[in-house]
Amino acid sequence: MSQNHAMQRIVVKVGSSSLTYPNGKLNIGCLEKLVRVISDLQNRGYQMVLVSSGAVAVGTAKLGWAERPRDIRMKQAAAAVGQCELMHIYDKIFLEYGIKSAQVLLTRENITNEEQRANIHATFDILLDTNVVPIVNENDTVATAELECIETFGDNDTLSAVVARVCSADLLVLFTDIEGLYDANPRENPNAHLINRVEKIDASLWAAAGGPGSTHGTGGMATKLGAAELCMDAGISMLITRGEAERLYDIVEGKPVGTLFKRPRQGAGSFS
Repeated sequence: MSQNHAMQRIVVKVGSSSLTYPNGKLNIGCLEKLVRVISDLQNRGYQMVLVSSGAVAVGTAKLGWAERPRDIRMKQAAAAVGQCELMHIYDKIFLEYGIKSAQVLLTRENITNEEQRANIHATFDILLDTNVVPIVNENDTVATAELECIETFGDNDTLSAVVARVCSADLLVLFTDIEGLYDANPRENPNAHLINRVEKIDASLWAAAGGPGSTHGTGGMATKLGAAELCMDAGISMLITRGEAERLYDIVEGKPVGTLFKRPRQGAGSFS
């Protein structure tokens, strides 16, 4: 671990549904707000990591295809085109705020291999200690498991939790298209109540977790609970909330937002 880890590290995961319109095209307004807030928090002294979905959706739109492809090879081609476009836009907007960014593409093999995991950890340390915002995504052009939804990273929910562990983050924020975790499906039950805080993930929570809720996203609430378990096991707090960039200000100021999964053992920092 870097000796300079006095700042708090926050991993922010944004899904396809937060980055794209229902027609699959990029929501530039949302993306610009996200970059502006992350840049501002970086300037405050936080070390920020962004896990971003959207490569397949953006590539599909750029290629002029009417709908998201089902064929795995076409998905990989769309991901290659879309990742290039996505990083170009991220890099351009971050630079407008004077913030440097870097692309980190990972596969499951990178994470399960001990030597590769150690190398990734060291890379994150160097990037963060030099005020660079790493932008992480699954390497969809080689990782067919994610695209086939077999042993999936779950629209990067699981990937973001793994990244939080690898870079020794203090907090993982999962942006989604609903307020947080409810005791029932809020799309079907108008009496569903938001769960503000979770200290233990039990069977009742798993029962309340639904499947994918949007056309362009692949991660349902179940993958978010899985991500929360990975974080809590490592003593990292995790928060699920609606994908509005300004909420990051409320989060770092300790205001109640979404569903907070509290780390099981107390530690330094305002997210414990």
